[in-house]
Amino acid sequence: MTTAEFATLRRSIEQLRRSVADVRGAFGDAPEVRRLVNDLERLEIDAGDLAAAHPAQASGASTLPEHVVVPDTPLDAAMFSDADDEGLGGYHGDRS
Repeated sequence: MTTAEFATLRRSIEQLRRSVADVRGAFGDAPEVRRLVNDLERLEIDAGDLAAAHPAQASGASTLPEHVVVPDTPLDAAMFSDADDEGLGGYHGDRS
């Protein structure tokens, strides 16, 4: 986030603070107003954390996870020889 973007964010939060104060004046300490105040506090904390954070990667870089291929071939039945079958009441000995 550039300095200009952060300044714009701070101005927007300040405008929101004034709007929430106006709403609080009109509606009092209603639960909905308390939630708005809490959301505003959380937004301020997150903006501060973001200002202190360093970007994980350069802008424009891909954030997609690595592509993993899962084969369609059948699994080895021996891998599950001692496993329980869920829904059948647990392991009951040899299944052959």
